[in-house]
Parts: sequence; structure tokens; C-alpha cells
Amino acid sequence: MWEVILDSLADSLRLIPFLFVTYLVMEWLEHKTKYDMSRLVQKRRVGGPVIGGLLGIFPQCGFSASAASLYAGRMLSMGTLVAVFISTSDEMLPILLSEQADIGLILRLLAFKAVVAMLAGILVDMICRALHKEHAGPNIHGMCEKGHCHCENGIVRSALHHTIQVGVFILLISFVLNTVIYLIGEEALAGFILARPVLGPLLAGLVGLIPNCAASVLLTQLYLEGLLSLGAMLSGLIAGSGIGLLVLFKVNADKKENVTILGILYGTGVVVGILIDLLR
Repeated sequence: MWEVILDSLADSLRLIPFLFVTYLVMEWLEHKTKYDMSRLVQKRRVGGPVIGGLLGIFPQCGFSASAASLYAGRMLSMGTLVAVFISTSDEMLPILLSEQADIGLILRLLAFKAVVAMLAGILVDMICRALHKEHAGPNIHGMCEKGHCHCENGIVRSALHHTIQVGVFILLISFVLNTVIYLIGEEALAGFILARPVLGPLLAGLVGLIPNCAASVLLTQLYLEGLLSLGAMLSGLIAGSGIGLLVLFKVNADKKENVTILGILYGTGVVVGILIDLLR
């Protein structure tokens, strides 16, 4: 149980710098400048998902957490957020490197996820424009009112308030998730997937949705041990976004949007995973 507590603290503390810097920048853009972020998003309709897909490659879940906050502030398009979430692999890269996996395999996996992320993000933005669902512009003020952060007292205090709110929420949820995984056991969770090989991508996608680094560690290790197909692993890693989904559900008021994004991640992961297994 002590290890569970330490893991929960580690998952939360490593996000604090990312969250604080993100909220500080958002507050500055909202309160200190007249910069119209919505115009930038509209001008870079393709660039947003492309940049998001590339940034998500870096093995740091702080990017997905920052992207979720920026999206809630209406500074990113839905397609850009989806691209970051899909590209993010959480602990996949460190695990592959520590296990001395073939460098060619690592590069192919990263490139594949990045391409899937870009294409999915661009498609999502195209659909949003067709349905007239694009964001009108920044909405940091609305986030401040909801969080009672008293931003009139300065952007640093407001950013710190947002960071503490989200950080405590992540700590509590991470503790619950780590406790559940500890009680169930990773072997039992692995057996749940392996006992149903035909439904591998479907089940792996559900595991990937768990907002905890343990999911990506489990999926990657099972693949390296030959107990999980490439398609099933990719299904889980594409659906997974580290702590990003957790932050999104905390900071974004539109719960319907959150569920839609979750569905896009899961659907993309499952479809890609099944196709990979069929083509191999």
C-alpha cells in the first residue's frame, strides 16, 4: 500500500509544473493581451493536429494534461486535442528503451501513432467545421468563474489556484486507481485480456482508457513478452492518453464533449488495432 501512495504522489507531482505553466500562459493571454487565439486556431486548421501529433510523441503525460486545459479554455480545437491524446504513449517509450527493444520497431511505433493522431485530428476538425461545432474563442474567464479562482488578484495566484484544484483531484483519483490495480493485480488484468484473444483490441482499448501510467506499462510489457498482439497493444496505446482524460473531465464543463472525445479515442484505437491484426 505504501508503494500505491508513492505512485499516486509521483503521478500527481510530476504534472504540477506543466499545469502551472499552462494556466499561467492561459491567464496571461486572457487578461494581459488582446491576442485572438481563435483566429490562430482557424488559420492553422491542419497545423494544429499536426503539431499536436508531433508533441504527443514525447514520453511525458504533462503534454496531454496541458492540452486538456488549453482545450477547456477554448484555445485548442477538438482535433488538436485528439491528436495529442492519440499520439501520447505515456510509459511506452521508456519501457521499450529499458527492455532494449529494436530501435527500428520503436521508431515505427512512434511514427505510426503520430500519423494516426494527425489524420484523426484533421478529420475531427473537418467534421466539427461541417457541423458548425468550432470553438468561438478563448474562455478562460468562464473557467475562472467556475473555479472561483479570484483572477482579479493576479494571474500567478489564479494559475496557482487552478493548479492546486486539478492537482488535488488527480492525486485522489490516482490513489483510487492505483489501489484498485493493486488489489486486482496486473496478472489478473492481463489474464482478462489474454483469455479473449478475438476481442483483444476491444479489451485492450478499455484498458488504455484507464487514466494511469500502469495501463501503458502493462500493455507494452505484455506485447514484449509475446502475450499480446501488436494490434491489441496499439489499440490500448491509441485509446490511452495518460492523465489527459482525467484532467479533461475535471476542467471542461461540457461533459458531452468529454464523452465524445473519449468515444473517438476508443473507437480509433479499436479500429486501428483490428485492422493491424487482420493485415499481419
